[in-house]
Amino acid sequence: GYRVSLQGNFFGRNHTYMAFPEYSPRKHIKLDPPLNIQSNTTASKCQIWWSVPWYLAEILQYELQYKEYSMSWEVAWNKTLPSSLPQVEIEATELQSGIAYAARVRCKVSENENSYHSQWSEWSQTTVFQRADVPKVSEKILNTKTMQYFFIPLSFVTLLYLFWNCKLSSRYCPFLTLGQKTSPALTFPHQLLSFSHSIVCTMGILR
Repeated sequence: GYRVSLQGNFFGRNHTYMAFPEYSPRKHIKLDPPLNIQSNTTASKCQIWWSVPWYLAEILQYELQYKEYSMSWEVAWNKTLPSSLPQVEIEATELQSGIAYAARVRCKVSENENSYHSQWSEWSQTTVFQRADVPKVSEKILNTKTMQYFFIPLSFVTLLYLFWNCKLSSRYCPFLTLGQKTSPALTFPHQLLSFSHSIVCTMGILR
């Protein structure tokens, strides 16, 4: 360790004052604030990260402070982070929709570190973020889905009707003007093909 003393001249006489009889620089550290703080938001959370010198990364602890952008830092929320990783996540439930937030972070040597001791650094620069809302389903897409779910059962019922109607026609259909009887084998496939074509065209329009 070191011994720190102060000397001064008072009224023409030199005086020495002992400030620290044993001074260890390792126990009186003040670090630079974290750098390059950035953020990214999703519908479920906000991720914030920053950078520190690589040789200090494993012995540091952090404190996060965030607030509504328009508010004072005096009313900000504070979180002491349990991990030494230079990142943190804020759940979307802690953020209000449509409100911009500002966050900053500071660091110091972890309390679990016996070889060094420090006070909190100054606060870093700020990062601004906003909660990302879940996109709403388009009304047009919703209406299209509804029409498809309605149209499929209707098409099935219509096919059954055509089949039944053609079956009855094959029994009671009168002779044609040329004397030829209507053939169910020809009439039904033609009706089915025409109706199937209309279904394909309608589904293409819905998409």
